[in-house]
Amino acid sequence: MVKRVGILTSGGDCPGLNATIRAISKSLHHIFENKIEIVGILDGYHGLIHGKYKEITEDDFADILTLGGTILGTKRTPFKLMQVIEEDNIDKIAEMKKNYNNMKLDCLFCLGGNGTHKTANLLSKEGLNIITLPKTIDNDIWGTDVCFGFHTAVNIATDVIDKAHTTAKSHKRIIVVELMGNKSGWLTLYSGIAGGADVILIPENPYDINNILSHLNKRFNNGKNYSIIAVAEGAYSVDEAKMKKKKRMELRKKLGEKNATNILAKEIEKLTGLETRTIVPGHIQRGGSPCAYDRILATQFGSYAATLAKNEQFGLAVAMIDGKITSNPIQKVAGKSKLVTLNCEVIETAKQMEICLG
Repeated sequence: MVKRVGILTSGGDCPGLNATIRAISKSLHHIFENKIEIVGILDGYHGLIHGKYKEITEDDFADILTLGGTILGTKRTPFKLMQVIEEDNIDKIAEMKKNYNNMKLDCLFCLGGNGTHKTANLLSKEGLNIITLPKTIDNDIWGTDVCFGFHTAVNIATDVIDKAHTTAKSHKRIIVVELMGNKSGWLTLYSGIAGGADVILIPENPYDINNILSHLNKRFNNGKNYSIIAVAEGAYSVDEAKMKKKKRMELRKKLGEKNATNILAKEIEKLTGLETRTIVPGHIQRGGSPCAYDRILATQFGSYAATLAKNEQFGLAVAMIDGKITSNPIQKVAGKSKLVTLNCEVIETAKQMEICLG
């Protein structure tokens, strides 16, 4: 029987983490009639490795539904280093197992993205009772239609694009808005459509500068004296697509740019003569209170995860599939990403709206 559980939040923060912590905790107290102990692991897997934790009481999760960030803190602990003994001579996997047992946990809830799920799978294979919940503004976790945090980030990114329209139109400029998404373009695709972007560039579809220029010139010839380009931070050109990542990064370093955004803006201004500016909202896309959708989704996910623990169903990743809350084996989720496919419905919608996709 489950009597004592742990909760950790790992990787990048996002809206909805606290709402999920609250849902897990409230549901567990209800299910077990307050005969449950909950431990909050501090700073993600780093805290599990180093034995940093605190007891979570009802006061801790009473008013956190609308609170952004995570009350437990988070820290990136790269999966690729989890099985590597570094200079500190710490065997991370062994330490996490030891601290799990020292805390007398019957189950550990891991809230996080792709890296979190890969480490959770390692711990599950080591015999720990693990349940994961999908968190990421990138919406790229395999096996779930949506992750909590995504829709809030879409709202924020859309608001940035909305505001870019008025200033771009006033000054007759092209504005390139760089949005988060290093490997997946869901956030840029959704917010680009919602914000009425004229061009949307994502990592899954390398862009051809000539296609972009043709689209921009067509707009200007039709009397449109400004344009908005939404570009994911991980986007790259068809020429860069022919290179290995290392060579691509070396080329950009020579140009003094890390991402495609500034390179693209400079090229457009040079080749069209049109004044071009960039906007990079950055980490504010992860900040603030979760939107109503994410509050509900986080609550559903957390409640379902608590039920899995009650039924002693471990080694599972909570998911939403076709509108229903369910789960997948962690081992099927770990190491996979849900990327944008170029024949998906959202891409087809963008094409119908005459949005240039590069």
